[in-house]
Amino acid sequence: MPTSGSVEPWLAALLRPRAVAIVGASDDPKKDGARPLRFLRKHGYSGAVYPVNPRRDTVLGEKAWPSLEALPERPDHIYIVGAAERVEDAVVEAARLGVPAATVLADGFAEMGDEGRARQDRLVACAAKGGLRLLGPNSMGVINVVDRIPFTTNAALEASTLLPGRLMALSQSGSLIGTLLSRGAARGIGFAHLVSVGNEADLDVGAIGEAATALPEVDAFLLFLETLRRPDRLARFARAAHTAGKPIIAYKLGRSPEAQALAVSHTGALLGSDQAADAFFRDHGILRVDQFEALLELPALLKGRRPDATRAGRPVAVVTTTGGGGAMAVDRLGGAGVALAGASPALRERVKAVHGLEVKGGRLIDVTLAGARYEVMKAVLDGLLDSGEYAAVIAAIGSSAQFLPERAVQPIIDSAGHETPLAAVPLPQADRALEMLAEGGVAGFRTVEAMADAVRAFLAWAPPRDLAVGTVPALGPLLPGALLDEAAGLSLLDRLGISTVERRRLEQDEAVPEGLTYPVALKALSADLPHKTEAGAVMLGLADRAAVDAARAAVRARLAVSAPEARLDGWLIQSMVRGVGEALMGYRLDPEAGPVITVGVGGIFAELYRDVAVRLAPVDLATARAMIGEVKGFAALAGWRGRPVGDLEALASAVVALSRLALDPERQVEEAEANPVIVTETGAVAVDALVRIAG
Repeated sequence: MPTSGSVEPWLAALLRPRAVAIVGASDDPKKDGARPLRFLRKHGYSGAVYPVNPRRDTVLGEKAWPSLEALPERPDHIYIVGAAERVEDAVVEAARLGVPAATVLADGFAEMGDEGRARQDRLVACAAKGGLRLLGPNSMGVINVVDRIPFTTNAALEASTLLPGRLMALSQSGSLIGTLLSRGAARGIGFAHLVSVGNEADLDVGAIGEAATALPEVDAFLLFLETLRRPDRLARFARAAHTAGKPIIAYKLGRSPEAQALAVSHTGALLGSDQAADAFFRDHGILRVDQFEALLELPALLKGRRPDATRAGRPVAVVTTTGGGGAMAVDRLGGAGVALAGASPALRERVKAVHGLEVKGGRLIDVTLAGARYEVMKAVLDGLLDSGEYAAVIAAIGSSAQFLPERAVQPIIDSAGHETPLAAVPLPQADRALEMLAEGGVAGFRTVEAMADAVRAFLAWAPPRDLAVGTVPALGPLLPGALLDEAAGLSLLDRLGISTVERRRLEQDEAVPEGLTYPVALKALSADLPHKTEAGAVMLGLADRAAVDAARAAVRARLAVSAPEARLDGWLIQSMVRGVGEALMGYRLDPEAGPVITVGVGGIFAELYRDVAVRLAPVDLATARAMIGEVKGFAALAGWRGRPVGDLEALASAVVALSRLALDPERQVEEAEANPVIVTETGAVAVDALVRIAG
């Protein structure tokens, strides 16, 4: 089968094999091991198929072969469907014979713990010796729809026909490739290829996706992710896809708060809600959706389009033939943070003069009184689309979409092709209307929730961001696994070039020195007290030496009750810093996304407000400024209602400096947080620091 000259040989073998073998093929048509052979025959695969089963002469009526070595030719792709204990032998044999690609169905590998991971690592090493590329383990296989090669165990292939299209799905869940295939077919949305990546022991989403950007039959990629494995490869995939003009849309699990309890710092807790993954997707130009249906429906809105930073500054128009349904669309879009605008006075006058219809002002363009009149809807849509004022136009269709789909949908289809994107959402159950929209190349959404989710993602779509470069910071000796006390943490911030509070460290019983400028703050130094306020280990506004001595006694008494196991290493006396407001900034090595930087409203209520912006680290000054602009609470620091103006530029510089921890090639710092950072009228000063060293 012909392949493009620019396609990796292993990818051609994976997707377009001229001959395949099924190792462990079952003769029982009810078993998973029988499905690849059944599905290949059912859907008309034209290449050679070799069932391998040394215990049988035939499998499902076809000749069975005792081994790969016994085959009359070397297959391009083998599917190992036998038990886990027999997989390694099959991989060794395939590698020795020079087979280019193998998929492994069996479980019992890395997902089972250390023993399983060791077994999986051996598998990859055996394959690599012969240049064999592995898909899986735990992979339900590969479905090439355009060439009718369903090399899979997914039961969705029991379907009588497959609908070809120009989408490629890469899924960490095997069952979801069948879900996407069947749901897409019901909507007239077809696929070119679907791949179940399983454990990603060798071939992963990033590697397959990057290579697949060269496939001429693929226009866009859909990802179903449970985690971000090998983010560096995902980043290369995203960059290649952007260069090729092929959007990537991701649906990722993990929008739950359970991970927050695992983090030490406020920053870690704030990132437990999947914001690090959001930052990864945004900074690499990947559109993330929260509605599963939007994963299928968004590609039509993106067709032929590129990321455009100006879109976010323009509103969206909603035109409707159902007042209540249109209001639902407006409500969901507004809730997703999408700005909305109605028709211009000129357009309203033109519709009234030509069609006798009064279109009211306001954010919803309601033409319900015109019924399903083609000429009215077409005139309004064309006027909106031609104006260039809108980032997108949405048509919310009423009951006519169900009972008169040709009349309801045709003006929308005929209005497509403008530079401004057009999409439609029928409010009733209107399967035929959605099919017509798909056939006409118009993005159709089954629910207003999916529509709003998709539009939000579309407006936020940006090209991959080039991460900042700079000098590697000199961090000094750091003990692996240590949680630094506050004095050591502030010293590390000093080395990064961040302004920190004036301070004096005292041993446990050291006398308070002369010459301090009062008032001061007193803090207990202990790596066992990451959050001192909660433990009662902070005293503020101490006016003289006597007050400091009394405060030390009081803190000792409190800690005896609140944290009796905490080791007290000494005391930190700090100058009191007053400013316009408080900020938090934090750096963290996220286990999935890699280094991330956070800035938000600071103080003890940081986790309560969760008003933060997150990016991959390191960042430049322009990105830091943009992050600060996203934090709602910082409006109070920008002269809100006559308040003093805080030095947000100094805060941006501090964020840049902290993000430089990502430039350390050894990635020694796992978490580093300054909270609060006091933003004054002439600077930004870190007065508290929490640093954890990796290891």
